[in-house]
Amino acid sequence: MTTEKKDPKLDPRDKKDGEKTADEDKKDEVVEEKPEPLSVEDEILNNLQLIGRAVSTIEPRFTTRVLRTLTTLRKRLTKRQLADAITRAFPKGSKVGQQLIASDLFQGLPDTAPEAEAESMDDGKDSKEGKKDAVAKKYQPPVDQTGELIPEGVMYLRLLIILAGIDAGLIENAGAFALETTEQIQAANRRTMDQIAAKVYFYLARCYELEGRLAELRPTLLAVRQTAKLRKDENLEITVINLLLRSYLASNLYDQADKLLSKIEMPTSSNTAQTARWLFYTARLRAVQLNYAGAADLLLTAIRRAPKDEVAPGFVQILHKFYIVTEMLTGRIPDRAMFRRPVLQAALAPYFQIVQAVRVGDVAAFQRAFTTHEQAFLADSTHFLILRLRHFVIRTALRTITLAYSRISLRDVCLKLGLDSEEDTEYIVAKAIKDRVIDATIDHKGGYMQSKSKKNIYETSEPQEEIKQRVKYVLDMHREALQGMRFSGNVHRKELETAADARERDREIAQLIQETEDDLDDM
Repeated sequence: MTTEKKDPKLDPRDKKDGEKTADEDKKDEVVEEKPEPLSVEDEILNNLQLIGRAVSTIEPRFTTRVLRTLTTLRKRLTKRQLADAITRAFPKGSKVGQQLIASDLFQGLPDTAPEAEAESMDDGKDSKEGKKDAVAKKYQPPVDQTGELIPEGVMYLRLLIILAGIDAGLIENAGAFALETTEQIQAANRRTMDQIAAKVYFYLARCYELEGRLAELRPTLLAVRQTAKLRKDENLEITVINLLLRSYLASNLYDQADKLLSKIEMPTSSNTAQTARWLFYTARLRAVQLNYAGAADLLLTAIRRAPKDEVAPGFVQILHKFYIVTEMLTGRIPDRAMFRRPVLQAALAPYFQIVQAVRVGDVAAFQRAFTTHEQAFLADSTHFLILRLRHFVIRTALRTITLAYSRISLRDVCLKLGLDSEEDTEYIVAKAIKDRVIDATIDHKGGYMQSKSKKNIYETSEPQEEIKQRVKYVLDMHREALQGMRFSGNVHRKELETAADARERDREIAQLIQETEDDLDDM
């Protein structure tokens, strides 16, 4: 009787006190390998390093990686952390760093850290000095020949201060600080600042828009767009074009927006977010110009290129709002699954009521939903488009009435549709008959609408003629396919000059087959 030896490493019962099994050692190794998340100061210094690498290697992808972290970084940014990052980024005694900290915008930022937390941080300052020194050696800010922080790094820090000012509600100071930053960018004239410059101009326009002064920025934006076009700076160009389109649409200057779009070409930029914005603004203009099909296609493309729901929920919601309205203006009903997405469910609730009213042709429900949520439609700038949907609701209701009644008075139609007078009802019914929405006639003397009885189409010769044409088309296609497949016989024998060569070839093949069979028998 044999006994199997157990491996002590595999049996947890054989371990002694204080010892760990192999599986536990592996778990500890995995936990130890997990990196600790960077603090806000360390992340800013790391981003400065990436910007320095982008400048030295002339690779804009590193700057793109830095700008992608703005959304998450600004949520954790505080005045104390920003001041700490600026102090560590600039060398000691730097005038540029002192000017940033002494600026009105930075001094006006609120200190979000409680006093008790600040005191505890001061008490633990000595114990963290060693750790800060180690981190300072790891994250070395890039400097120029004079020993100062490179201009691209300075613009990035100024961009963070602008974001902190906007989040703190200091819109006026943030706008002035952003305008000063754009002047410094123009004075530096460095192509490595292109991506950061686009972000600065975007938030400069945002500050002016929050103050209601976006129209004042148009001459500056037009000049910047011309300069970006000449320098082939597609990132800045598409950003400024979007800002101009937003300004024109906000002021209802649709002719100026159309002229701007007619004189420019869509930049082939890899910035997906700005491309989605350009598609959105162009779609809004096309919807105003009654080109609903083109607007719906542009909005669908913008939805596919838009950022994720958790990154830009507001932009995703406004895209779907305009898409729903333009879809209904083209005569189609949006998919119900769109209203069930978590990020859209609450925002699209008023539009869902409009969709239900349009689908069934309920004029009263449409008017009730429109009156209830009128302020929301005004805020979304979809008010004038939804007003146009009223005609579609009336047409759907008229089609339902003609199916239910063979003859009905215009007075009853007026009451069912909730219109103002019988004269308006007569005009609307006549327009629907002219557009072939309904098949009916109006008796003006009797004051009623007579629906035409539908003929059975199978009693006419139209189905037979249609089948005849389809059969003829299929037979013609079959004949052409056979003609295309036809080929002359014995094409494979063209290489054989005579019949003797053919017989010799067949004899060799038969001999080869025989020899193969003999070899198989021997085996």
